[in-house]
Amino acid sequence: MNAHDAIPSSVSEYDDDAIVNFSHNPHMDSVLALRLSRRGALKGSVAVAAASLLGGAGLSGCGGDSDSGNNPTDAATPAKELNFQSIAKTQADQITIAEGYQISILHALGDPMHWGDASWQDDGSETPESYQRRIGCGHDGMYYFGLSDDGRFDANRSDRGLLCVNHEYVVAPYGLHPTGRTVTDGKRPASEVDKEIFAHGASVVEIKRKRGSSDMEMVRGSPYNRRVHSATEMAFGGPAAGHAKLVNKLSPDGTRAFGMNNNCACGYTPWGTYLTCEENYLNVIGRAAGDDARRSAAEITALKRYGLPAGRKNPYGWDSPEGEQYQRWNSRVSAASAELDHRNSFNTFGWVVEIDPFRPDSMPVKRTALGRFNHEGAWPAPAVAGQPIVLYSGDDARGEYIFKYVSDALWDPADINGGTAAGAKYLDKGRLFVAQFRADGSGQWLELTHGQNGLDASCPLYPFADQGDVVMHCRLAADFVGATKMDRPEWGGVNPLNGEVYMTLTNNSKRTAQTLDAANPRVGNANGHIIRWRELGGQAGTQFVWDVFLFGARADGKQSENLSGLSDANDFSSPDGLYFDQRTQGAGGLLWIQTDDSAYTDVTNCMMLAAIPGHVGDGGAVRTQEGQATHMGAQPSQANVRRFLVGPVDCEITGVVVTPDGKTLFFNVQHPGEDKGDFATNTFTSHWPGNQAPASDSAHHGHKRPRSATVAVTRKDGGTIGV
Repeated sequence: MNAHDAIPSSVSEYDDDAIVNFSHNPHMDSVLALRLSRRGALKGSVAVAAASLLGGAGLSGCGGDSDSGNNPTDAATPAKELNFQSIAKTQADQITIAEGYQISILHALGDPMHWGDASWQDDGSETPESYQRRIGCGHDGMYYFGLSDDGRFDANRSDRGLLCVNHEYVVAPYGLHPTGRTVTDGKRPASEVDKEIFAHGASVVEIKRKRGSSDMEMVRGSPYNRRVHSATEMAFGGPAAGHAKLVNKLSPDGTRAFGMNNNCACGYTPWGTYLTCEENYLNVIGRAAGDDARRSAAEITALKRYGLPAGRKNPYGWDSPEGEQYQRWNSRVSAASAELDHRNSFNTFGWVVEIDPFRPDSMPVKRTALGRFNHEGAWPAPAVAGQPIVLYSGDDARGEYIFKYVSDALWDPADINGGTAAGAKYLDKGRLFVAQFRADGSGQWLELTHGQNGLDASCPLYPFADQGDVVMHCRLAADFVGATKMDRPEWGGVNPLNGEVYMTLTNNSKRTAQTLDAANPRVGNANGHIIRWRELGGQAGTQFVWDVFLFGARADGKQSENLSGLSDANDFSSPDGLYFDQRTQGAGGLLWIQTDDSAYTDVTNCMMLAAIPGHVGDGGAVRTQEGQATHMGAQPSQANVRRFLVGPVDCEITGVVVTPDGKTLFFNVQHPGEDKGDFATNTFTSHWPGNQAPASDSAHHGHKRPRSATVAVTRKDGGTIGV
């Protein structure tokens, strides 16, 4: 979710541009600037690897791969060829896709998942209760799980599966209510709040191929179809389960949570469960004025570091109706002890939630060992028998960090289909790390474990009582150990061909007041960039080397200097979604890049591109017009980076996954037409998907209200997607 997606000020005071990291840790810009200014010989084993991969000081042509043995396959894997021609930028209120491809709408906001509920009425008249069985709002991250005939996870099945889709948030919300959100004397109707609570979370639906086609359809009424939302009961697992700081009126022992919120990106496990991640949960929480007077100094430090100062209003107004079920959305001290009020409700959000899509009656689990912050996702490295499970996450806020989790347990393929029991084995016990990017082009993972690196009760920044306290407040732990501040880490992914990790740093327009430097060498950073790194000593290692893969920019350079030499065929701005194609049949490893942008929408709507990635150290030196030196990966051409599709007006293109055979791709269109609307005439800045031409199906064609939706892409000749 990008800066321009923040809930409008008329209904919210939430600002996802806000900086809450006031530590003195170095920012990525200063680290890279220092790295590029160094001319001396690199010393030590990590420095030698960095010199080999990055050309020493990073200002010369880069050498070969000295550490390919760490990775699933060597970086020299022959490049694939893209099988489509790049499309032009456009502001059309349509999905415009490469020639030879076609789309259909799999499901959209409000579509019934079971029989007995009426179809979408296009007027906001659906009952709140029915949204426990309808597709939710704000489609975002998703993953496809092949479904065997006996109801088990089959990683190779493409014609039948379970699709898990996040529903991040409600926009305006013009789709849910007859005339938009209602606020009277600062209070909201309980019926509207209930509908919004049920419209958040995630959907699990069974899908199958249409006969004689690679296209897919939702199986309405499937016993697997399920909604997990902002009121669903969940368990806590890991070191924070049962912690005193999770005790609240709804869970006096601190072992239960009720709901998940603002789920953005996601992940998946090799045993066949879905990892959905809570990001901008500040949308749903407030705290009363004067509350600091009833808090300890440590509590105040933690609440402010996570963006919840006293007096902060609840942006959605979920705490305004009368009734105990709504008071939990304000994290204030109102009673003599924590088990009698909701002072700790804020701490119950910001986690990675594991869902078993194959057991619709199973309880989701918040896996606390993976840390608490604005989780964009939880991206796994390829699982290797006898090695730990490794997951990467970004904290999507300005000046925040990149994290890695390494399990204590070693992967055993016998645990496939083990559900959340397998999750407890691999995700509840492990080590959490935060990234520090060194000036010489190397980096290290700093361990966030209680009793190590000064993370204990005597820590001067925050008194960490135990490991539960460390993971619950891992931003503060990362501050203390000296992690590197990053420009809004968004989505990430691991290249299945060589194990390298990529992460989008979507933008930082506030940089205009800061001095230019090597990591951000353009005036402002409205267009963002993508960083990548290679682990040394295996995926679970604590050292790495890194470079910058691509800088987003306009091809004409009007807004930002085009360091990567992008052309009209592949220029982009504000990279957000990122996904490495995991297809098991044929060539995998294709990189998909999606945008959520406000800096280029005067020229084009948001888009999705396909890229054939290189490897860390394949680039060279460049200088900006101002003379600022920087280092990046090899410049792309239309041969290896092309624009695949462009979305409708006001949308974000997000969430992407491909079936194992590579013949069906899914992506999401979030908040089309979010700018404004006229409910009296049902006129909005976008009318997608009701206006998509040609009409792909009668269920979604002709409606006026814009709706987030999941789209299926196939080739007209039935071939594989992208390559």
